[in-house]
Amino acid sequence: MPFLSRGSVSPAIKHAVCALALGSLLMLPLAAQAERIFVSNEKDNTVSVIDGESLEVVETIRVGRRPRAMAFSSDGSELFVAVGDDEAIDMIDLESLQVVRSQSAGDDPEVIRVDPNRPHVYISNEDDNIVSVIDYERRTLVTEIPVGVEPEGLGISPDGRWLISTSETSNMAHIIDLEAMEAVHHRLVGARPRHAEFTHDGRKAWVSSEIAGVVSILDMEESFDVEHVIRFDVPGVPRETVQAVGVALTSDGRYAFVALGPSNRVAVVDQQSYEVLDYLLVGQRVWHLALNGDESRLYTTNGVSGDVTVIEVDDLRAVKSIPVGRFPWGVIVEP
Repeated sequence: MPFLSRGSVSPAIKHAVCALALGSLLMLPLAAQAERIFVSNEKDNTVSVIDGESLEVVETIRVGRRPRAMAFSSDGSELFVAVGDDEAIDMIDLESLQVVRSQSAGDDPEVIRVDPNRPHVYISNEDDNIVSVIDYERRTLVTEIPVGVEPEGLGISPDGRWLISTSETSNMAHIIDLEAMEAVHHRLVGARPRHAEFTHDGRKAWVSSEIAGVVSILDMEESFDVEHVIRFDVPGVPRETVQAVGVALTSDGRYAFVALGPSNRVAVVDQQSYEVLDYLLVGQRVWHLALNGDESRLYTTNGVSGDVTVIEVDDLRAVKSIPVGRFPWGVIVEP
């Protein structure tokens, strides 16, 4: 092969080098899009958008009055926000980050959940003691399901078969058959139940009770009864401030995280043994929480301190506090 002087490269070699470089680029993994965390600010009538890489608020979306629970549409194109004082659900386009439409949602909608199989959104209407079912594509009311007094929490099973509605005054978990669209089981739980969360295999449901400061574990396979109650005792903290609200469960069945309200703690619980492993100090009046996509982080909303705490799950430690709006209520991470 003849020696090539500097500046003299044959076309064949140029072509080979370009092909090799292109092949190398194609083999490189695509850069992952940074996750976005959405936080509803109850007193500001806004939703804060946090960038998951910088952990800073990058956008503030104006919504209706008293935003609380949020849920993504099944196709992931919209974010639904329950705006209680407007008796509606605001629907945010996730590309433009603008409210593109608003759907009437009955009296005082507080918590919403989206069906994994149908274009249905389930709404707890506190003042009417019902769960409303809306077809969000047709924008029509499907039905209304009577439940107990002051329904709040809603939890839907992964397969879309069951919905649990918690009634604050009746102190009950109402188990709704979503094929029949009616409540078929009613179970007493602790005082003022606030949240329901299914395990990722759908076999259990965790129901938190604010005033009782406990979490009830329901068997969702056979009896639908309460099979275990977890109590929380935070050292050095008055018992009356230990109020169980939000619950997040890791998909591997390892950890459960429970927001404990004015105690300013998140409980870390072993999902299998129900042993309380630790209490993590966060902001003031921790209310709800959400895991990110790969479950490496947990985000909590702290109503009184007006911020979000970021917890590294592997280390079980809080690493940052992010200021948001006034009285942050709900938090959800874009899938």
